Amino acid sequence: MTVALREVNQKILGYVSLTFLGYFTIGLSLATLPIFIHQTLGFNTIIAGLVISIQYIATFLLRGYAGKIVDTKGPKVSVLRSMLFFAMSGILLLLVFLFKSQPFISLGLLLITRLLTGIGEGMVGASPINWALMELGDEHAAKAISFNGIASYGALAIGAPLGVLMVNHISYEALGVLTIVVGIFGYVYCRSKTPYRIVRKRTEKISFKRVLVLVAPFGICLALGGLGFGSISTFMTLYYEHFDWQNGASCLTVFGIFFILTRLVFNKVIDQYGGLKVALLSLFVESLGLLLIATVINPIWTLLGAALTGLGFSLVFPALGVEAIKRVDQSQQGSALAAYGLFIDISLGITGPLIGFVANNMGMGAIYPFSSIMVAIGFAVVGNLIYTKRKALI
Repeated sequence: MTVALREVNQKILGYVSLTFLGYFTIGLSLATLPIFIHQTLGFNTIIAGLVISIQYIATFLLRGYAGKIVDTKGPKVSVLRSMLFFAMSGILLLLVFLFKSQPFISLGLLLITRLLTGIGEGMVGASPINWALMELGDEHAAKAISFNGIASYGALAIGAPLGVLMVNHISYEALGVLTIVVGIFGYVYCRSKTPYRIVRKRTEKISFKRVLVLVAPFGICLALGGLGFGSISTFMTLYYEHFDWQNGASCLTVFGIFFILTRLVFNKVIDQYGGLKVALLSLFVESLGLLLIATVINPIWTLLGAALTGLGFSLVFPALGVEAIKRVDQSQQGSALAAYGLFIDISLGITGPLIGFVANNMGMGAIYPFSSIMVAIGFAVVGNLIYTKRKALI
C-alpha cells in the first residue's frame, strides 16, 4: 500500500512539474512588471493593472479550447503548445525591456507579451491534472488538483522574488532570457513523457456551454476567493512602495509558503469533510487575512495577513474543484476543469483594473478592505450552497 501510494505521488509530481515550469515563467516578471510600468514607463496604476490583467483575459479565452484538446487529443498536446508560447513570451519580454526608453512601444510589446503568456497559461492550466487522472483514476482527483496548485503557486512564490533579485542585481533583460530558457526546457521535458491516454466510455455529449453552467456555482465562489490572491499578487509591491516599505515581493513568498504548507498538511481534509465545508472555512480565513492587512498598517502584520490569506485560499480551488467535476461524466472532465478554471481567470482578469480603479480613486489603503469584502461574499455564497444542499436532502 505504501509503495502504491509512493508511486501515485511520484506520477502526479511528474505531471505537475510541467505546471511548475509554466508558472515559474509567469512568476519571474509578476512582481517587477507593475513597478516597471508605473515607474520606468511612467503610466498610472490603472494602466499597470490593465496590462497585467491582459494575461488572464487570454487565459480565459483559451480554457475551453484547451479543455477540448485534452478531451480529444490528450493533455500532452496542450502542454507542448503552452511551453512554446511561454518561450515566445520570453522573446517579446526581452524586447519590452530593450525598448524601455520608448514607453509606448515598450507598453505595446508588453501587451502582446501578456497575451502570449496568457495563452500559455490557458493551455497548461488543468492539463497536467487531467494527465494524472487519465492514468491514475478519479479517486486521486483531490490530490492531483492540490499538487497542481502547489506547483503553480510554489512556482510563483519562487519566481517573483527571483525576478526582483535579477532586476536589482543583473538586469531586466535577464528575465526575458531566463523565460525563454525555461520555456524551451519545458517543451523538451514534456516531449520525453509518454502521451498516456485512457479510452473512456462516452455517454451523451454535452456542449462546453452546458458544462460551464453546471460548474458555475462553484466557479463563482472561486472567482470571489481569487480576488484576494489577485490583490496581493498584482498590487502588493506597489502597496509596499506607497508606504516606503522594503521587500514587497516577500509577501508573495510568504503567501506561497503558507499556501503550499496548507495543502501538504491538510491534503486529506477534502476527502474527509467534503469540498463545500472546506471551502467555507478557507474563505473565512482568507477574508480574515485580508482584513488584517487592511486594518493594521504595518509591514510585519501585512506579512501575517499574507500568510493567513495564503492559508485560506490554498484549499479553495481543490475543494470546489472536486465538487465541480462531480457534476459531469468522466469523458467531460477536461472540459469541466477548463470551465471551472475560467472563473479564476475572470477573477484575476478583473482584479487588475478593478483594484487599480479602487487605488486610483480611493487610495492604496482601500485595496485590502475592498478585497476582504469580496472574499466574504464568496464565503456567504458557499454557505448558501451548503444550506441548499442540506435542504434538498431533507
